Amino acid sequence: MITNYSEITPYIKSLADISNKSNKIRPEMYFEHDVKRGLRDLDGNGVVAGLTEVSHIQNKILGPNGEKLPCPGELYYRGINVRDIVDGFEREGRHGFEESVYLLLTSRLPTREELDAFKATLSDYRNLPSSFVRDMILKAPGKNMMNILSRSVLALYAYDENPDDISIPNVMRQSIALISQFPLLAVYGYQSYQHYHNGKSLFIHYPKSELDTAENLLYILREDGKFTKKEAELLDLALVLHMEHGGGNNSTFTTHVVSSSGTDTYSAIAAALGSLKGPRHGGANIKVVQMFDDMKASIDIKDENQIKEYLVKLLDKQAFDKAGLIYGMGHAVYSISDPRAQILEKYARELSIEKGMEDEFALYKTVATLAPDIIASKRKIYKGVSPNVDFFSGLVYRMLGLPEELYTPIFAVARIAGWCAHRIEEIQNAGKIIRPAYIAVKELDDYTPMEERTSILLEEKANLTQPI
Repeated sequence: MITNYSEITPYIKSLADISNKSNKIRPEMYFEHDVKRGLRDLDGNGVVAGLTEVSHIQNKILGPNGEKLPCPGELYYRGINVRDIVDGFEREGRHGFEESVYLLLTSRLPTREELDAFKATLSDYRNLPSSFVRDMILKAPGKNMMNILSRSVLALYAYDENPDDISIPNVMRQSIALISQFPLLAVYGYQSYQHYHNGKSLFIHYPKSELDTAENLLYILREDGKFTKKEAELLDLALVLHMEHGGGNNSTFTTHVVSSSGTDTYSAIAAALGSLKGPRHGGANIKVVQMFDDMKASIDIKDENQIKEYLVKLLDKQAFDKAGLIYGMGHAVYSISDPRAQILEKYARELSIEKGMEDEFALYKTVATLAPDIIASKRKIYKGVSPNVDFFSGLVYRMLGLPEELYTPIFAVARIAGWCAHRIEEIQNAGKIIRPAYIAVKELDDYTPMEERTSILLEEKANLTQPI
């Protein structure tokens, strides 16, 4: 009888070995069958799988002869350049997350009266049943923040009196509720984890109606509930820049795929969270700050030559996690520049002055300047390499004093706005369940009777034990 279900027994390992040895799909077979591995071509362009009005990424322009040429990256929410959105709320001295959520969900910018009403509605939904906080979060701490989030979202299904109705009004209600509640789910889950696993004091701040999303997140996270105006502004900006990035990114495409089946909102969002948890998608900013920590512990960061040598060692799999990557450099879509990184860099510089972390910011800038040429000299690349949004977001979160365990959940706090917009769009344009094709490459075989296959296996084992 099994007593430890986490243990990999010798028998389980033998089954895995059989499976590994039986896998005959080789990398070159993708070229032979003209399959775009990862649904991307060699230039990193995604295979077109659908249509969307939610957002648009521009990374190429047409040249004089009709050829596509790389250009500085631009990101548009519902056709509006995100740079203009940021400039708009910055000029008026206000936060932009709620306005941007309204834009994504409804396809147009709100008037002042509409924005006030929308913010009031978000505030009305920004609470959780006390029994939910007690039973699903405080009494059941998990090992991973993203799994805690997923479990909490699925559990909220039971607290919804009409969870399976996928009419647009009902999905809009569920979307607004989840967007409002995500900061609470993330922070309360983190505090519960810290209390039960690390013995930290447990404190629960309930959100304040007069605070917006970014302000409430900082308020409920910090024991004294205090934050500066600059801190709230920068967190709000980070949420705006992370909230949407096209229909083809892994978690948003997951939302489309799952929503196309006709399932409920909670299941669709939990699936998206499972995708975002993956380190290839949502965990890059954690790797960035950990890489810089290792760099500071290994070299003299005032010496540019030592920085260059360290970056080369990263690519040669001789430093940090030996993965051969300079984290935060390069993006699947952008080549010349990531507009989100450019916007965040400006504000990160300002906060570094407030926090007395100018040297830290200078180190990031040095690496951002040196890395592209070093990568180009060491790797065969098909497009340019530049800092992506994760390069500076990790630094921003560290300057804000946010724990690393919350980096990816805060990504989710922002991105759920995009997920919900895409879910609504998928339902509005529902026609067919998303079902891409796979080419079967396994040769056909005959069924072998039990006694015959047992005899063959015994003979193979005997041959392996025969002396050479």
